[in-house]
Amino acid sequence: MLAVTEAAADAISALTRQDGIADSGGLRFTLVQPEQPDGAPLAVALAQEPTDGDQVVTPKPQANVFLEPGAADLLSDKVLDVQQDADGHLNFAVLEQPPAV
Repeated sequence: MLAVTEAAADAISALTRQDGIADSGGLRFTLVQPEQPDGAPLAVALAQEPTDGDQVVTPKPQANVFLEPGAADLLSDKVLDVQQDADGHLNFAVLEQPPAV
């Protein structure tokens, strides 16, 4: 299952509050068919609530992640993080999960 870092959970919570989305809302990942020209197979957007069939990951209150089934399969062994770029903007990043110890 997708893991979510605390920083990513905080960013999701801030985004949903900023956009006036209810506590049941969150960040939704969907698989894009066909893939985008830049090779990105996923689309991400804020959502008011999960869609039927979505996997819901809730790392902390008001920080929901909704994964449509194809996205859930693709991200099952990944970590969602947020990183700051050189201009100070926050960007979500999907990383490999570290090996279990």
